[in-house]
Amino acid sequence: MEAFNGDSTPPNWIIEDGAMKGLGATGGEDFGGDIVFGPMEFEEFELEFTWKISPGGNSGVFYHVVEGPNYKAPYYTGPEYQVIDQLGFAQPLEDWQSLAGDYAMYVPDYEGVVKPAGEWNTSKIIFSEAGSSYWLNGKKTVEFVPYSEDWYTRRNSGKWNDFPDYKIAKKGLIALQDHGDPVWFKNIKIRPL
Repeated sequence: MEAFNGDSTPPNWIIEDGAMKGLGATGGEDFGGDIVFGPMEFEEFELEFTWKISPGGNSGVFYHVVEGPNYKAPYYTGPEYQVIDQLGFAQPLEDWQSLAGDYAMYVPDYEGVVKPAGEWNTSKIIFSEAGSSYWLNGKKTVEFVPYSEDWYTRRNSGKWNDFPDYKIAKKGLIALQDHGDPVWFKNIKIRPL
């Protein structure tokens, strides 16, 4: 693990009771505290992870992340599995900001599987050009076909207008976000498809 655009693990990530803990040291900034699993890049894959978030917390897991001087954070290039306190977030959430969604792309169906902040969750991302899906606590929350007409329509509108390199890489790094709130990850497993 190393800092995004860095070469060592930043001090805002520690190991606590067998889990990687993001301390939330960035104070809510959109960049500066994220880490990547380098140097391994993945194209089509299945990623499983267990996580919990602090009350009111916000984080995420990214894939197909590209590092470089033009990118301040993983979200400049990589899709995000949203990790957030859906029940206790301080501001109202747009549907595209919701837990277990493909952030600002595909709205999740998380009905019946949301746990309160502080409880462990199990999530999965399956990314394949034939069809991709996100999962939360055993339920499929999002399903889409990458690089389809629908996918490009969503990619080329809304939030991503200001990020020309978002989702252009078909292979890249996995990243964990420090968005200013304590977050824990463990049992991270990935296999290429």
